[in-house]
Amino acid sequence: MGLLDGILGQVAGNPAITNLAERIGLSPEQLTAAISALGEAHTQPGDTVAGAADSTGLSPDVLQQILGHLGGEGALGNLGALLGGANGEQGGLGGLLGGLGGMFGKS
Repeated sequence: MGLLDGILGQVAGNPAITNLAERIGLSPEQLTAAISALGEAHTQPGDTVAGAADSTGLSPDVLQQILGHLGGEGALGNLGALLGGANGEQGGLGGLLGGLGGMFGKS
């Protein structure tokens, strides 16, 4: 999931990510790593949260909170759709930032 890691690394300073990280009690870097791990685990067989917990060392409860803020497991597929535009199509990085801001702006 190198593309997702790269994009999330670029948006780590985004206020939406910083805000969500503070609400959950993580650093923006930990949050982006957790989102990346959730995205990776979502494509693998087995439980998404358990797989991300294994790879990050974060508790399943914290990862479940993040997943809830993202909009559930279905939203992980939306991240893939947003990333489809990251190469200059359909909004690119601006579209991704807007989409992430919309998802993370939820309380």
